[in-house]
Amino acid sequence: MTDTGTTTKTSLNKFEKFKAEKDGLAVKAEIEKFAALGWEAMDETDRDHRLKWVGVFFRPVTPGKFMMRLRMPNGILTSDQMRVLAEVLQRYGDDGSADITTRQNIQLRGIRIEDLPDIFNKFQNVGLTSVQSGMDNVRNITGDPVAGLDADELFDTRDLVQQIQDMLTNKGEGNPEFTNLPRKFNIAITGGRDNSVHAEINDLAFVPAFKEAGEQGSRGVGEEYLSQTSARKFGFNILVGGFFSAKRCDAAIPLNAWVAPEDVVAVCRAVLEVFRDNGSRANRLKSRLMWLIDEWGIDKLRAEVEQRLGKSFLPAAPKDEIDWEKRDHIGVYKQKQPGMNYVGFHIPVGRLYADDMFEIARLAEVYGSGEIRLTVEQNIIIPNISDGSLPTFLAEPLLQRFSINPGTLERSLVSCTGAQFCNFALIETKNRALATIQALEADLTFTQPVRIHWTGCPNSCGQPQVADIGLMGTKARKDGKAVEGVDIYMGGKVGKEAHLGTCAIKGIPCEDLQPVLQDILIKNFGAKLKQEALVEV
Repeated sequence: MTDTGTTTKTSLNKFEKFKAEKDGLAVKAEIEKFAALGWEAMDETDRDHRLKWVGVFFRPVTPGKFMMRLRMPNGILTSDQMRVLAEVLQRYGDDGSADITTRQNIQLRGIRIEDLPDIFNKFQNVGLTSVQSGMDNVRNITGDPVAGLDADELFDTRDLVQQIQDMLTNKGEGNPEFTNLPRKFNIAITGGRDNSVHAEINDLAFVPAFKEAGEQGSRGVGEEYLSQTSARKFGFNILVGGFFSAKRCDAAIPLNAWVAPEDVVAVCRAVLEVFRDNGSRANRLKSRLMWLIDEWGIDKLRAEVEQRLGKSFLPAAPKDEIDWEKRDHIGVYKQKQPGMNYVGFHIPVGRLYADDMFEIARLAEVYGSGEIRLTVEQNIIIPNISDGSLPTFLAEPLLQRFSINPGTLERSLVSCTGAQFCNFALIETKNRALATIQALEADLTFTQPVRIHWTGCPNSCGQPQVADIGLMGTKARKDGKAVEGVDIYMGGKVGKEAHLGTCAIKGIPCEDLQPVLQDILIKNFGAKLKQEALVEV
């Protein structure tokens, strides 16, 4: 068991107690046994909790059918990997589906416990892993979805993200050093100018910033790197503490620290060690990194991390380089590689089925280099399509369903899993979100994009606080009865000067939501009724 600092055993919450009894990663060696036993005969703690350490999630709303969450650093996978995921889902017919998550990741649904040994073998053969993707672990590490493709990027994040993944997971085999954090932990690294990873909602984020050689001051992390030349050097300012939970939502704050790219992995390790050994293990509602910052103050956190590193940080650069509005990468774009293009297409609410995935794998191989990328908006990019192949690619039937030019509202629509598959959700989200957007687009014309995010409960997996309009599932009252409803958040901003929105309207019944949203879109976002727009013309 990892050292948990000064917390006494009597003050441990129930999750810490079962982790003390048996490390979550131990179930990795028991998959064959679980498959033979069947889900109903398993130890409940193994089934309901410890399986999450290998990315397998019991869902009470679909008993006997599990969810699997992969790790896909920087949101990148190959056509072979996509095809294997499709083969796994194909076995489960109508019960099998996949969701692209808001962390550039894929979750599979409909999985049966007896198939886990075969599934894990298939994953291993193509370099996929689901290890440490749930519970008190570092979740999928996000990076720029067009890293290495974008001529305007400041730094290609792909290799750094992979190095961090390898450090955390022992190259996918599992790493007990980091399998017992006080709570889950999110890391993001952006090397572009538009904050495509939503750095502000991560526990630890690295944002691009240049440092002048004369700024280094006392010796610290990156000082040798700066001294190599008199020119300014690229590195990252560090943000810490961002998170969403049912109890509290906070944007990340500056650590007042700048690091060179070669120090990023070591800084990740140091921050995680400090959190692991000092974060609260008594109250899970107060166990994320920001709660430790509240207790210590930012200066003490920085000092503790410096002690782990064995050297001091250089002060943060005066400004970061996030100076563009957020891009969604949907459409056709020139790459930095001459004659090559990447194409982003919209996956409505991120939902995929086996046939879709087989076809995406085929398109990536036939027209590109076999590479597929995911975005935090739950969409897909296929890169490395030549100018000559582009017209034929754009004529492919799949792009009729997964459009490169979707409607104004549909384009930016994001949704969590919802009550269809998630026992935490208070409302159904994905299907309702699509139906609502389609109805609004049928009635309105728009002069600007509007980002609408749905989440089924206060855990905020759909990130309503970063949206122009965020919808959070709740129970509302109508005619004296409890019905499915939403709280409406407004004012979230992404890209430069990102900040979180706040709750503006509470308890709107879902059946009454469309006219409320229509009114908000007209009054706040310049939308017009189509009949009025025709009259003006």
